[in-house]
Amino acid sequence: MAHFRHNKAATAAASLAAVLIAACIASAAAAPAAGDQKAPSKEIVTFCGNTGFKDTCLRSLAGANSTQPKDLIKAAFESAVAEIEVAIKNTTLYKSAEADRMTKGALDVCERVLARSIDEVRRSFDSIQSFDVGKIDHALDDVKVWLSGAITNKETCIDAFAKTRSKTGQKIKDMLKTSGELLSNGLAMVIEFQKVFQSVSKNLGSLADRLKQRQLLSTFDSGGGMPAFVTGQARKLLQSPTMSLPPNATVAQDGSGQFKSIQEAVNTVPLKGKDPFVILVKAGVYKEYVTIPKGANHIIMIGEGPLKTRITGDKCFKNGFQTYDSSTLSVNGESFMAKDIGVENTAGAIGHQAVAVRASGDLGIFYNVHMDSYQDTLYAHTHRQLYRECQISGTVDFIFGNAISVFQKCNLVVRKPNPNQACMVTAQGRTEKNLTGVTIIQGCTFTAEKELLAANPPVKSYLGRPWKELSRTIIMQSNIEGFIDPEGWAPWMGTFALDTLYYVEYNNTGPGADTSKRVQWKGLQKFANIEEAQNYTAAVRFKWDDWITKAGVPYDGGFMKI
Repeated sequence: MAHFRHNKAATAAASLAAVLIAACIASAAAAPAAGDQKAPSKEIVTFCGNTGFKDTCLRSLAGANSTQPKDLIKAAFESAVAEIEVAIKNTTLYKSAEADRMTKGALDVCERVLARSIDEVRRSFDSIQSFDVGKIDHALDDVKVWLSGAITNKETCIDAFAKTRSKTGQKIKDMLKTSGELLSNGLAMVIEFQKVFQSVSKNLGSLADRLKQRQLLSTFDSGGGMPAFVTGQARKLLQSPTMSLPPNATVAQDGSGQFKSIQEAVNTVPLKGKDPFVILVKAGVYKEYVTIPKGANHIIMIGEGPLKTRITGDKCFKNGFQTYDSSTLSVNGESFMAKDIGVENTAGAIGHQAVAVRASGDLGIFYNVHMDSYQDTLYAHTHRQLYRECQISGTVDFIFGNAISVFQKCNLVVRKPNPNQACMVTAQGRTEKNLTGVTIIQGCTFTAEKELLAANPPVKSYLGRPWKELSRTIIMQSNIEGFIDPEGWAPWMGTFALDTLYYVEYNNTGPGADTSKRVQWKGLQKFANIEEAQNYTAAVRFKWDDWITKAGVPYDGGFMKI
Protein backbone atom coordinates (compact mmCIF):
# COMPACT_ATOMS: atom_id res chain seq x y z
CA MET A 1 0.00 0.00 0.00
CA ALA A 2 1.17 3.55 -0.43
CA HIS A 3 2.79 5.34 2.46
CA PHE A 4 1.76 8.83 3.45
CA ARG A 5 3.57 11.57 5.26
CA HIS A 6 2.53 14.94 6.67
CA ASN A 7 3.96 17.79 4.56
CA LYS A 8 1.75 20.68 5.67
CA ALA A 9 3.58 23.96 5.95
CA ALA A 10 4.49 25.11 9.44
CA THR A 11 2.11 27.47 11.16
CA ALA A 12 3.35 30.86 12.26
CA ALA A 13 3.26 29.77 15.88
CA ALA A 14 5.24 26.62 15.14
CA SER A 15 7.80 28.62 13.18
CA LEU A 16 8.18 31.01 16.10
CA ALA A 17 8.75 28.10 18.44
CA ALA A 18 11.31 26.64 16.03
CA VAL A 19 13.18 29.96 16.14
CA LEU A 20 13.11 29.85 19.93
CA ILE A 21 14.46 26.32 19.88
CA ALA A 22 17.24 27.26 17.45
CA ALA A 23 18.13 30.14 19.73
CA CYS A 24 18.31 27.79 22.69
CA ILE A 25 20.56 25.46 20.71
CA ALA A 26 22.81 28.36 19.82
CA SER A 27 22.98 29.41 23.46
CA ALA A 28 24.31 25.95 24.33
CA ALA A 29 27.56 26.97 22.62
CA ALA A 30 30.08 29.27 24.25
CA ALA A 31 30.23 33.01 23.58
CA PRO A 32 31.80 34.22 20.30
CA ALA A 33 35.54 34.53 19.97
CA ALA A 34 36.84 38.09 19.98
CA GLY A 35 39.58 39.53 17.83
CA ASP A 36 41.31 36.69 16.01
CA GLN A 37 39.55 36.21 12.69
CA LYS A 38 41.75 33.28 11.67
CA ALA A 39 40.98 31.09 14.64
CA PRO A 40 37.65 29.24 14.61
CA SER A 41 35.01 30.75 16.85
CA LYS A 42 34.25 29.16 20.17
CA GLU A 43 30.83 28.21 18.80
CA ILE A 44 32.45 26.23 16.00
CA VAL A 45 34.95 24.61 18.36
CA THR A 46 32.07 23.61 20.62
CA PHE A 47 29.98 22.46 17.66
CA CYS A 48 32.80 20.23 16.38
CA GLY A 49 33.50 18.90 19.86
CA ASN A 50 30.88 16.14 19.56
CA THR A 51 32.03 14.86 16.17
CA GLY A 52 34.31 11.91 15.61
CA PHE A 53 36.70 13.82 13.34
CA LYS A 54 37.18 17.19 15.00
CA ASP A 55 40.03 18.48 12.81
CA THR A 56 38.09 17.68 9.65
CA CYS A 57 35.06 19.40 11.14
CA LEU A 58 37.03 22.56 11.95
CA ARG A 59 38.49 22.67 8.44
CA SER A 60 35.08 22.22 6.85
CA LEU A 61 33.64 25.13 8.87
CA ALA A 62 36.64 27.45 8.52
CA GLY A 63 34.81 29.68 6.04
CA ALA A 64 31.43 29.69 7.79
CA ASN A 65 29.88 33.16 8.02
CA SER A 66 27.44 32.25 10.75
CA THR A 67 27.50 30.48 14.09
CA GLN A 68 23.83 29.41 14.00
CA PRO A 69 23.54 25.60 14.32
CA LYS A 70 21.56 25.10 11.12
CA ASP A 71 24.02 27.26 9.16
CA LEU A 72 26.93 25.26 10.54
CA ILE A 73 25.22 21.99 9.61
CA LYS A 74 24.60 23.40 6.13
CA ALA A 75 28.28 24.33 5.76
CA ALA A 76 29.33 20.86 6.91
CA PHE A 77 26.90 19.20 4.49
CA GLU A 78 28.07 21.37 1.60
CA SER A 79 31.68 20.41 2.31
CA ALA A 80 30.72 16.73 2.19
CA VAL A 81 28.88 17.21 -1.11
CA ALA A 82 31.86 19.05 -2.62
CA GLU A 83 34.22 16.24 -1.62
CA ILE A 84 31.94 13.55 -3.04
CA GLU A 85 31.50 15.46 -6.30
CA VAL A 86 35.28 15.52 -6.73
CA ALA A 87 35.36 11.78 -6.06
CA ILE A 88 32.71 11.15 -8.72
CA LYS A 89 34.66 13.16 -11.30
CA ASN A 90 37.84 11.24 -10.53
CA THR A 91 35.95 7.95 -10.62
CA THR A 92 34.75 8.78 -14.13
CA LEU A 93 38.32 9.51 -15.23
CA TYR A 94 39.62 6.26 -13.73
CA LYS A 95 36.85 4.28 -15.43
CA SER A 96 37.68 5.64 -18.88
CA ALA A 97 41.29 4.46 -18.49
CA GLU A 98 40.61 1.13 -16.79
CA ALA A 99 40.91 -2.12 -18.73
CA ASP A 100 39.95 -4.68 -16.08
CA ARG A 101 36.24 -5.49 -16.31
CA MET A 102 35.62 -5.97 -12.60
CA THR A 103 37.45 -2.76 -11.69
CA LYS A 104 35.53 -0.88 -14.34
CA GLY A 105 32.32 -2.34 -12.90
CA ALA A 106 33.35 -1.25 -9.39
CA LEU A 107 33.97 2.30 -10.62
CA ASP A 108 30.55 2.30 -12.27
CA VAL A 109 28.95 1.23 -8.97
CA CYS A 110 30.83 4.05 -7.24
CA GLU A 111 29.48 6.67 -9.64
CA ARG A 112 25.90 5.66 -8.89
CA VAL A 113 26.06 5.10 -5.14
CA LEU A 114 28.09 8.27 -4.52
CA ALA A 115 25.51 10.25 -6.49
CA ARG A 116 22.89 8.76 -4.16
CA SER A 117 25.00 9.86 -1.20
CA ILE A 118 24.84 13.44 -2.48
CA ASP A 119 21.06 13.16 -2.84
CA GLU A 120 20.78 11.89 0.74
CA VAL A 121 22.85 14.78 2.10
CA ARG A 122 20.90 17.41 0.17
CA ARG A 123 17.49 16.17 1.19
CA SER A 124 18.71 15.83 4.77
CA PHE A 125 19.56 19.51 4.90
CA ASP A 126 16.32 20.47 3.12
CA SER A 127 14.44 18.61 5.84
CA ILE A 128 16.34 20.36 8.63
CA GLN A 129 15.78 23.75 7.00
CA SER A 130 12.03 23.29 6.60
CA PHE A 131 11.02 21.54 9.82
CA ASP A 132 8.32 22.84 12.14
CA VAL A 133 8.19 22.38 15.88
CA GLY A 134 5.55 19.67 15.84
CA LYS A 135 7.67 17.41 13.65
CA ILE A 136 11.29 18.17 14.49
CA ASP A 137 11.92 14.81 16.15
CA HIS A 138 10.25 13.04 13.24
CA ALA A 139 12.28 15.01 10.69
CA LEU A 140 15.56 14.38 12.49
CA ASP A 141 14.81 10.64 12.71
CA ASP A 142 14.40 10.68 8.93
CA VAL A 143 17.64 12.60 8.50
CA LYS A 144 19.56 10.08 10.59
CA VAL A 145 18.31 7.28 8.34
CA TRP A 146 19.18 9.19 5.17
CA LEU A 147 22.66 10.15 6.35
CA SER A 148 23.23 6.55 7.42
CA GLY A 149 22.28 5.66 3.85
CA ALA A 150 24.79 8.17 2.49
CA ILE A 151 27.58 6.66 4.60
CA THR A 152 26.57 3.13 3.66
CA ASN A 153 26.62 4.08 -0.02
CA LYS A 154 30.16 5.36 0.43
CA GLU A 155 31.07 2.00 1.96
CA THR A 156 29.31 0.23 -0.92
CA CYS A 157 31.67 1.99 -3.32
CA ILE A 158 34.70 0.75 -1.38
CA ASP A 159 33.26 -2.77 -1.08
CA ALA A 160 32.94 -2.98 -4.86
CA PHE A 161 36.73 -3.26 -5.10
CA ALA A 162 37.00 -6.13 -2.60
CA LYS A 163 37.94 -8.75 -5.20
CA THR A 164 39.58 -6.61 -7.86
CA ARG A 165 43.29 -6.76 -8.67
CA SER A 166 43.82 -3.16 -9.69
CA LYS A 167 45.35 -0.57 -7.33
CA THR A 168 42.46 1.74 -8.20
CA GLY A 169 40.42 0.49 -5.25
CA GLN A 170 42.96 1.81 -2.75
CA LYS A 171 43.07 5.14 -4.59
CA ILE A 172 39.28 5.43 -4.31
CA LYS A 173 39.37 4.48 -0.64
CA ASP A 174 41.98 7.14 0.07
CA MET A 175 40.02 9.67 -1.96
CA LEU A 176 36.85 9.02 0.07
CA LYS A 177 38.54 9.38 3.45
CA THR A 178 37.70 13.06 3.93
CA SER A 179 34.17 12.82 2.55
CA GLY A 180 33.54 9.82 4.83
CA GLU A 181 34.70 11.82 7.84
CA LEU A 182 32.51 14.74 6.82
CA LEU A 183 29.46 12.49 6.46
CA SER A 184 30.14 10.93 9.87
CA ASN A 185 30.51 14.38 11.39
CA GLY A 186 27.25 15.51 9.81
CA LEU A 187 25.41 12.57 11.34
CA ALA A 188 26.97 13.29 14.75
CA MET A 189 25.89 16.95 14.47
CA VAL A 190 22.30 15.94 13.75
CA ILE A 191 22.27 13.55 16.70
CA GLU A 192 23.57 16.29 19.00
CA PHE A 193 21.06 18.74 17.50
CA GLN A 194 18.26 16.31 18.35
CA LYS A 195 19.52 15.78 21.91
CA VAL A 196 19.58 19.50 22.56
CA PHE A 197 16.14 19.94 21.00
CA GLN A 198 14.71 17.19 23.18
CA SER A 199 16.21 18.85 26.25
CA VAL A 200 14.90 22.28 25.25
CA SER A 201 11.46 20.92 24.36
CA LYS A 202 11.09 19.60 27.91
CA ASN A 203 11.73 23.11 29.20
CA LEU A 204 9.19 24.57 26.78
CA GLY A 205 6.68 22.23 28.40
CA SER A 206 3.03 23.00 27.90
CA LEU A 207 3.72 25.69 25.25
CA ALA A 208 5.25 23.13 22.90
CA ASP A 209 2.44 20.67 23.65
CA ARG A 210 -0.23 23.26 22.85
CA LEU A 211 1.50 24.27 19.63
CA LYS A 212 1.87 20.68 18.55
CA GLN A 213 -1.76 19.85 19.32
CA ARG A 214 -2.95 22.95 17.47
CA GLN A 215 -0.93 22.03 14.42
CA LEU A 216 -2.04 18.40 14.39
CA LEU A 217 -5.70 19.35 14.80
CA SER A 218 -5.42 21.79 11.91
CA THR A 219 -4.38 19.01 9.56
CA PHE A 220 -7.58 17.01 10.00
CA ASP A 221 -10.90 17.68 8.36
CA SER A 222 -14.31 17.03 9.88
CA GLY A 223 -14.92 13.87 7.94
CA GLY A 224 -13.97 11.03 10.23
CA GLY A 225 -10.41 12.01 11.09
CA MET A 226 -8.90 11.81 7.61
CA PRO A 227 -6.07 14.29 7.00
CA ALA A 228 -7.40 17.02 4.70
CA PHE A 229 -4.30 16.96 2.53
CA VAL A 230 -4.81 13.28 1.57
CA THR A 231 -6.91 13.45 -1.56
CA GLY A 232 -7.97 11.53 -4.61
CA GLN A 233 -6.93 7.93 -5.11
CA ALA A 234 -4.65 8.00 -2.07
CA ARG A 235 -7.61 8.99 0.11
CA LYS A 236 -9.68 6.06 -1.12
CA LEU A 237 -6.78 3.72 -0.47
CA LEU A 238 -6.27 4.98 3.06
CA GLN A 239 -9.95 4.62 3.86
CA SER A 240 -9.94 1.00 2.74
CA PRO A 241 -6.42 -0.43 2.85
CA THR A 242 -7.29 -3.78 1.27
CA MET A 243 -5.57 -3.39 -2.08
CA SER A 244 -8.93 -3.31 -3.79
CA LEU A 245 -7.95 -0.55 -6.19
CA PRO A 246 -7.89 -1.55 -9.86
CA PRO A 247 -4.36 -1.88 -11.25
CA ASN A 248 -2.83 1.02 -13.13
CA ALA A 249 -0.96 -1.51 -15.25
CA THR A 250 -1.35 -5.23 -15.88
CA VAL A 251 1.51 -7.45 -17.00
CA ALA A 252 0.72 -10.78 -18.66
CA GLN A 253 2.82 -12.98 -20.89
CA ASP A 254 -0.22 -14.13 -22.83
CA GLY A 255 -0.99 -10.62 -24.04
CA SER A 256 -4.06 -10.11 -21.84
CA GLY A 257 -2.49 -7.11 -20.13
CA GLN A 258 -1.09 -3.80 -21.39
CA PHE A 259 2.46 -5.13 -21.04
CA LYS A 260 4.33 -8.40 -21.45
CA SER A 261 7.29 -7.39 -19.30
CA ILE A 262 7.35 -5.97 -15.78
CA GLN A 263 10.00 -3.38 -16.58
CA GLU A 264 7.83 -1.93 -19.36
CA ALA A 265 5.08 -1.35 -16.80
CA VAL A 266 7.51 0.16 -14.29
CA ASN A 267 8.75 2.56 -16.96
CA THR A 268 5.28 4.13 -17.16
CA VAL A 269 5.25 5.13 -13.47
CA PRO A 270 5.39 8.94 -13.16
CA LEU A 271 8.49 10.06 -11.27
CA LYS A 272 7.89 11.82 -7.96
CA GLY A 273 4.24 10.71 -8.03
CA LYS A 274 2.31 10.87 -4.77
CA ASP A 275 -0.48 8.43 -5.56
CA PRO A 276 -0.12 4.64 -5.43
CA PHE A 277 0.66 3.00 -8.75
CA VAL A 278 -0.57 -0.60 -8.75
CA ILE A 279 1.10 -3.10 -11.09
CA LEU A 280 -0.63 -6.47 -11.33
CA VAL A 281 1.72 -9.20 -12.57
CA LYS A 282 -0.17 -12.26 -13.72
CA ALA A 283 1.12 -15.81 -13.29
CA GLY A 284 4.18 -16.74 -15.28
CA VAL A 285 7.96 -16.88 -15.14
CA TYR A 286 9.37 -13.50 -16.15
CA LYS A 287 12.99 -13.83 -17.23
CA GLU A 288 14.05 -10.22 -16.84
CA TYR A 289 15.81 -7.78 -14.57
CA VAL A 290 13.46 -5.33 -12.93
CA THR A 291 14.72 -1.99 -11.61
CA ILE A 292 12.52 0.38 -9.64
CA PRO A 293 14.30 3.68 -10.37
CA LYS A 294 14.91 6.44 -7.89
CA GLY A 295 11.89 8.75 -7.94
CA ALA A 296 9.45 6.02 -8.97
CA ASN A 297 7.67 6.04 -5.62
CA HIS A 298 4.53 4.39 -4.22
CA ILE A 299 4.65 1.39 -6.55
CA ILE A 300 2.58 -1.60 -5.41
CA MET A 301 3.62 -4.74 -7.31
CA ILE A 302 1.19 -7.62 -6.81
CA GLY A 303 1.58 -11.12 -8.19
CA GLU A 304 -0.78 -14.09 -8.20
CA GLY A 305 1.28 -16.00 -5.64
CA PRO A 306 5.02 -16.42 -5.05
CA LEU A 307 5.03 -19.83 -6.72
CA LYS A 308 2.96 -18.66 -9.69
CA THR A 309 4.35 -15.20 -10.48
CA ARG A 310 8.15 -15.40 -10.58
CA ILE A 311 10.89 -13.05 -11.73
CA THR A 312 14.19 -14.77 -12.55
CA GLY A 313 17.69 -13.75 -13.57
CA ASP A 314 21.16 -15.25 -13.33
CA LYS A 315 23.66 -12.40 -12.97
CA CYS A 316 26.43 -13.33 -10.56
CA PHE A 317 29.95 -12.52 -9.47
CA LYS A 318 31.40 -15.53 -11.30
CA ASN A 319 30.13 -14.12 -14.59
CA GLY A 320 31.70 -10.72 -14.00
CA PHE A 321 28.93 -8.79 -12.25
CA GLN A 322 29.43 -6.75 -9.11
CA THR A 323 27.32 -7.97 -6.19
CA TYR A 324 25.44 -4.67 -6.22
CA ASP A 325 24.53 -5.17 -9.90
CA SER A 326 23.68 -8.88 -9.77
CA SER A 327 20.14 -8.43 -8.40
CA THR A 328 17.12 -9.72 -10.28
CA LEU A 329 14.93 -7.07 -8.62
CA SER A 330 16.55 -3.75 -7.67
CA VAL A 331 14.47 -1.31 -5.63
CA ASN A 332 15.69 2.30 -5.57
CA GLY A 333 12.33 4.09 -5.35
CA GLU A 334 10.66 4.88 -2.05
CA SER A 335 7.47 3.48 -0.56
CA PHE A 336 7.70 0.35 -2.70
CA MET A 337 5.60 -2.67 -1.89
CA ALA A 338 5.76 -6.18 -3.31
CA LYS A 339 3.11 -8.79 -2.50
CA ASP A 340 2.43 -12.39 -3.55
CA ILE A 341 5.41 -12.66 -5.88
CA GLY A 342 8.62 -14.68 -6.20
CA VAL A 343 12.08 -13.37 -7.12
CA GLU A 344 14.95 -15.70 -7.91
CA ASN A 345 18.57 -15.60 -8.96
CA THR A 346 19.17 -18.87 -10.78
CA ALA A 347 22.99 -18.65 -10.96
CA GLY A 348 23.25 -21.47 -8.41
CA ALA A 349 25.83 -22.05 -5.71
CA ILE A 350 28.65 -22.00 -8.28
CA GLY A 351 27.82 -18.40 -9.17
CA HIS A 352 28.99 -17.18 -5.75
CA GLN A 353 27.51 -13.73 -5.00
CA ALA A 354 24.15 -13.70 -6.79
CA VAL A 355 21.49 -11.35 -5.41
CA ALA A 356 17.78 -11.97 -5.92
CA VAL A 357 16.55 -8.69 -4.34
CA ARG A 358 18.47 -5.50 -3.59
CA ALA A 359 16.40 -3.08 -1.49
CA SER A 360 17.91 0.43 -1.39
CA GLY A 361 14.76 2.58 -1.28
CA ASP A 362 13.29 3.93 1.94
CA LEU A 363 10.02 2.65 3.44
CA GLY A 364 9.88 -0.66 1.60
CA ILE A 365 7.43 -3.48 2.37
CA PHE A 366 7.72 -7.07 1.15
CA TYR A 367 4.69 -9.20 2.01
CA ASN A 368 4.46 -12.88 1.11
CA VAL A 369 7.44 -12.62 -1.23
CA HIS A 370 9.75 -15.56 -1.92
CA MET A 371 13.41 -14.67 -2.49
CA ASP A 372 15.59 -17.54 -3.65
CA SER A 373 19.29 -17.81 -4.43
CA TYR A 374 22.38 -19.21 -2.76
CA GLN A 375 25.03 -16.69 -1.70
CA ASP A 376 23.82 -13.13 -0.95
CA THR A 377 20.13 -13.67 -1.72
CA LEU A 378 18.73 -10.50 -0.13
CA TYR A 379 20.74 -7.29 -0.06
CA ALA A 380 18.88 -5.21 2.56
CA HIS A 381 21.08 -2.32 1.54
CA THR A 382 19.92 0.94 3.12
CA HIS A 383 17.03 2.79 4.80
CA ARG A 384 13.88 1.18 6.34
CA GLN A 385 12.31 -2.10 5.26
CA LEU A 386 9.71 -4.55 6.54
CA TYR A 387 9.65 -8.18 5.44
CA ARG A 388 6.46 -9.89 6.51
CA GLU A 389 5.60 -13.58 5.95
CA CYS A 390 8.31 -13.92 3.32
CA GLN A 391 10.42 -16.96 2.49
CA ILE A 392 14.11 -16.29 1.94
CA SER A 393 16.44 -19.12 0.96
CA GLY A 394 20.21 -19.21 0.56
CA THR A 395 23.58 -20.40 1.79
CA VAL A 396 26.31 -17.86 2.59
CA ASP A 397 25.39 -14.46 4.09
CA PHE A 398 22.03 -14.68 2.40
CA ILE A 399 20.54 -11.77 4.33
CA PHE A 400 23.07 -8.93 4.35
CA GLY A 401 23.30 -5.13 4.26
CA ASN A 402 22.90 -2.12 6.56
CA ALA A 403 19.22 -1.20 6.39
CA ILE A 404 16.89 -1.04 9.37
CA SER A 405 15.43 -4.35 8.24
CA VAL A 406 12.73 -6.09 10.26
CA PHE A 407 11.69 -9.65 9.43
CA GLN A 408 8.43 -10.89 10.91
CA LYS A 409 6.97 -14.39 10.56
CA CYS A 410 9.36 -15.23 7.73
CA ASN A 411 10.80 -18.64 6.83
CA LEU A 412 14.57 -18.46 6.52
CA VAL A 413 15.60 -21.53 4.58
CA VAL A 414 19.22 -22.70 4.51
CA ARG A 415 20.27 -24.57 1.37
CA LYS A 416 23.16 -26.90 0.55
CA PRO A 417 26.23 -24.83 -0.41
CA ASN A 418 29.32 -25.55 -2.47
CA PRO A 419 31.71 -28.17 -1.08
CA ASN A 420 33.76 -26.98 1.91
CA GLN A 421 31.45 -24.04 2.52
CA ALA A 422 29.55 -23.29 5.71
CA CYS A 423 26.24 -21.42 5.75
CA MET A 424 25.50 -18.11 7.48
CA VAL A 425 21.99 -16.68 7.48
CA THR A 426 22.92 -13.05 8.24
CA ALA A 427 25.85 -10.71 7.60
CA GLN A 428 24.91 -7.29 8.91
CA GLY A 429 27.07 -4.36 7.72
CA ARG A 430 27.11 -1.49 10.23
CA THR A 431 30.47 0.35 10.26
CA GLU A 432 29.90 3.24 12.71
CA LYS A 433 28.17 3.58 16.06
CA ASN A 434 25.80 6.33 14.89
CA LEU A 435 24.48 4.44 11.87
CA THR A 436 20.87 3.33 12.19
CA GLY A 437 21.30 -0.04 10.48
CA VAL A 438 20.22 -3.22 12.26
CA THR A 439 18.82 -6.63 11.30
CA ILE A 440 15.88 -7.67 13.50
CA ILE A 441 14.44 -11.15 13.06
CA GLN A 442 11.22 -11.61 15.03
CA GLY A 443 8.80 -14.50 15.10
CA CYS A 444 10.57 -16.22 12.21
CA THR A 445 11.60 -19.83 11.58
CA PHE A 446 15.16 -20.94 10.82
CA THR A 447 14.83 -24.12 8.80
CA ALA A 448 16.79 -26.11 6.22
CA GLU A 449 16.23 -27.90 2.94
CA LYS A 450 16.39 -31.71 2.92
CA GLU A 451 19.54 -31.64 0.79
CA LEU A 452 21.42 -29.73 3.46
CA LEU A 453 20.22 -32.01 6.26
CA ALA A 454 21.27 -35.09 4.26
CA ALA A 455 24.70 -33.73 3.27
CA ASN A 456 27.70 -35.94 3.98
CA PRO A 457 29.95 -34.66 5.40
CA PRO A 458 27.53 -32.47 7.37
CA VAL A 459 27.39 -28.75 6.59
CA LYS A 460 27.88 -26.31 9.45
CA SER A 461 25.19 -23.64 9.58
CA TYR A 462 25.19 -20.47 11.68
CA LEU A 463 22.83 -17.62 12.54
CA GLY A 464 25.26 -15.13 11.05
CA ARG A 465 28.68 -13.54 11.00
CA PRO A 466 29.98 -9.96 11.20
CA TRP A 467 30.45 -8.40 7.77
CA LYS A 468 31.51 -5.06 9.27
CA GLU A 469 33.07 -3.84 12.53
CA LEU A 470 29.83 -2.91 14.31
CA SER A 471 27.58 -5.61 12.86
CA ARG A 472 24.24 -5.62 14.74
CA THR A 473 21.66 -8.41 14.63
CA ILE A 474 18.78 -9.24 16.98
CA ILE A 475 16.96 -12.58 16.83
CA MET A 476 13.91 -12.83 19.07
CA GLN A 477 10.73 -14.82 19.51
CA SER A 478 11.85 -17.10 16.68
CA ASN A 479 11.97 -20.86 16.22
CA ILE A 480 15.47 -22.14 15.51
CA GLU A 481 15.67 -25.73 14.31
CA GLY A 482 18.44 -28.09 15.40
CA PHE A 483 20.63 -27.87 12.30
CA ILE A 484 22.10 -24.56 13.56
CA ASP A 485 25.55 -25.21 15.06
CA PRO A 486 25.57 -25.00 18.89
CA GLU A 487 28.15 -22.19 18.67
CA GLY A 488 25.47 -20.14 16.94
CA TRP A 489 27.65 -17.56 15.23
CA ALA A 490 30.64 -17.74 12.90
CA PRO A 491 33.63 -15.37 12.69
CA TRP A 492 34.28 -13.41 9.51
CA MET A 493 38.06 -13.66 9.59
CA GLY A 494 40.18 -14.26 12.65
CA THR A 495 39.11 -12.00 15.51
CA PHE A 496 37.69 -9.26 13.27
CA ALA A 497 34.71 -7.48 14.93
CA LEU A 498 34.25 -10.10 17.66
CA ASP A 499 34.56 -7.45 20.38
CA THR A 500 32.65 -4.70 18.59
CA LEU A 501 29.64 -6.50 17.08
CA TYR A 502 26.28 -6.56 18.86
CA TYR A 503 24.38 -9.85 18.60
CA VAL A 504 21.47 -10.78 20.85
CA GLU A 505 19.21 -13.82 21.01
CA TYR A 506 16.06 -13.28 23.03
CA ASN A 507 13.13 -15.52 23.91
CA ASN A 508 13.63 -17.98 21.05
CA THR A 509 12.44 -21.59 20.90
CA GLY A 510 13.48 -24.84 19.24
CA PRO A 511 16.52 -27.12 19.62
CA GLY A 512 18.79 -24.62 17.88
CA ALA A 513 17.87 -21.89 20.37
CA ASP A 514 19.92 -23.45 23.20
CA THR A 515 22.56 -20.82 24.00
CA SER A 516 24.57 -22.87 26.52
CA LYS A 517 27.32 -23.65 23.99
CA ARG A 518 27.38 -20.35 22.14
CA VAL A 519 30.67 -18.66 21.23
CA GLN A 520 32.13 -16.54 24.02
CA TRP A 521 32.64 -13.25 22.20
CA LYS A 522 32.59 -9.91 23.94
CA GLY A 523 30.09 -8.65 21.37
CA LEU A 524 27.56 -11.42 22.03
CA GLN A 525 25.14 -9.78 24.46
CA LYS A 526 22.03 -10.46 26.53
CA PHE A 527 19.23 -8.01 27.12
CA ALA A 528 19.36 -6.85 30.73
CA ASN A 529 15.58 -6.52 30.98
CA ILE A 530 12.39 -6.43 28.96
CA GLU A 531 12.74 -2.68 28.42
CA GLU A 532 16.05 -3.22 26.64
CA ALA A 533 14.44 -5.86 24.45
CA GLN A 534 11.55 -3.51 23.72
CA ASN A 535 14.08 -1.07 22.28
CA TYR A 536 14.56 -3.45 19.35
CA THR A 537 10.92 -3.92 18.45
CA ALA A 538 9.81 -2.63 15.07
CA ALA A 539 7.92 0.49 16.13
CA VAL A 540 10.85 1.68 18.24
CA ARG A 541 13.47 1.08 15.54
CA PHE A 542 11.39 2.59 12.76
CA LYS A 543 10.56 5.54 15.08
CA TRP A 544 7.30 6.11 13.21
CA ASP A 545 5.48 3.35 11.39
CA ASP A 546 2.32 4.78 9.83
CA TRP A 547 3.76 3.83 6.44
CA ILE A 548 3.20 0.23 7.58
CA THR A 549 0.03 0.51 9.63
CA LYS A 550 -1.77 2.19 6.70
CA ALA A 551 -0.51 -0.36 4.21
CA GLY A 552 -3.04 -3.06 4.95
CA VAL A 553 -0.47 -5.75 5.82
CA PRO A 554 -0.18 -7.70 9.09
CA TYR A 555 2.35 -6.09 11.39
CA ASP A 556 3.52 -6.17 15.00
CA GLY A 557 4.99 -2.94 16.30
CA GLY A 558 5.94 -4.50 19.63
CA PHE A 559 6.38 -8.04 20.91
CA MET A 560 4.44 -10.77 19.18
CA LYS A 561 1.89 -13.00 20.84
CA ILE A 562 3.41 -16.38 20.16
